[in-house]
Amino acid sequence: MSTKQHGGQKTAETQKVAPAKGKLGVMVVGLGAVATTMIAGVEAVRRGLAKPIGSLTQMGTIRLGKRTDNLSPLIREFVPLANLKDVVFTGWDIFEDNVYEAAAHAKVLDAETLAKLKPYLQKIKPMPAVFDQYYVKRLHGTHVKKGKTKRDLADQLIADIRNFKKTVDRVVMIWCGSTEIFLEPTAVHRSIEAFEAGLKKNDIGIAPSQIYAYAALSEGVPFANGAPNLTVDVPAMIELSKKNAAPICGKDFKTGQTFMKTILAPAFKARMLGVSGWFSTNILGNRDGEVLDDAQSFKTKEESKLGSLEYIFQPELYPDLYKKIFHKIRIEYYPPRGDEKEAWDNIDIFGWLGYPMQIKVNFLCRDSILAAPIALDLVLFLDLAKRAPSLRSIGIQEWLSFYLKSPQTREGLYPEHDLFIQSMKLKNTLRHIMGEGLITHLGLEYYD
Repeated sequence: MSTKQHGGQKTAETQKVAPAKGKLGVMVVGLGAVATTMIAGVEAVRRGLAKPIGSLTQMGTIRLGKRTDNLSPLIREFVPLANLKDVVFTGWDIFEDNVYEAAAHAKVLDAETLAKLKPYLQKIKPMPAVFDQYYVKRLHGTHVKKGKTKRDLADQLIADIRNFKKTVDRVVMIWCGSTEIFLEPTAVHRSIEAFEAGLKKNDIGIAPSQIYAYAALSEGVPFANGAPNLTVDVPAMIELSKKNAAPICGKDFKTGQTFMKTILAPAFKARMLGVSGWFSTNILGNRDGEVLDDAQSFKTKEESKLGSLEYIFQPELYPDLYKKIFHKIRIEYYPPRGDEKEAWDNIDIFGWLGYPMQIKVNFLCRDSILAAPIALDLVLFLDLAKRAPSLRSIGIQEWLSFYLKSPQTREGLYPEHDLFIQSMKLKNTLRHIMGEGLITHLGLEYYD
């Protein structure tokens, strides 16, 4: 396959990436704060009421060729992404509220903004959800599917997907639901056959998020996971993803505190500064905070948040700098704060000759405002991956690690958490599928 350095004639690989024709259907699991903020935001952008700030697919550019070429098109003009005007939303929720009512309850967006979008938002009504309180202790679902077995519930979801497919041209599914209790892989997750047998037997190791993922991947629908649940990161789902050319990626939207960690930690490591301790605490009052007030759900989130530092610092390679780091995370449910999460980090570092220093970070963030553009980008990029021959059948889309606290990789390959390496990986993947030369940033050619 030939490649081009910039501009000009399309290459063979470029021609193979199918165009984004027709409507893209987005099936959202959990129409809560994040999902309603994303849906309302997309409609606000479509109507010219706001800008899609925070979205790489909508506002980001990508450099092509040499720096002296001065060629940096918008990403959405470089790769064939679905146009926001062609995106159609539907979803499931454990409560009957339509998207307008759910958004008003979440109190992320102001009443004036929601009033302008009300006619559109109130038309989107959730389908009954697959729910089991065993996996999310603090919620009490009233709008739920009934079935004797988990296989019955999976079949109902598959029927929902097939019905929606009749109204659109392509479909992507994204989990924006709550954090489930901590689960570890068992025998039921080892193969498609074992998983399907487990569905019929109501195996306790199969949580609702896994039932959604199974339904999506069985129908060839790409699946993204915005929570830290054990969902597609098991052999059965990876196998199903490859078999049906339904791309998957990591899990848990990288929004506030972990986002900052994957910026700061690489900087310390690049400068060979040591870290003796990193204490992180969060207070938030939305539904996510309420769910995480349960110890088992917190355990799931804690595992996701703890992993980034160890992989970035590589203490086995730098024992003098990071071997003895003490890393602690707290999440406190505080209803008055609502969706406006506050994250505190105390970082104890040391430098030349071991002299100690401290860094303190107080991030007053808006959880759903940060998560909504991530959810949108994942949906659009997974749809692109489905249409790219070199990506659609490989299963795990590691290049989407940029958006996630827990990147997913092939077995035996360590995940990359460094935000800047993740960004380069993402953009080089886009260059690759479009037949452009990859950019290494070596730059020696300018000095020949």
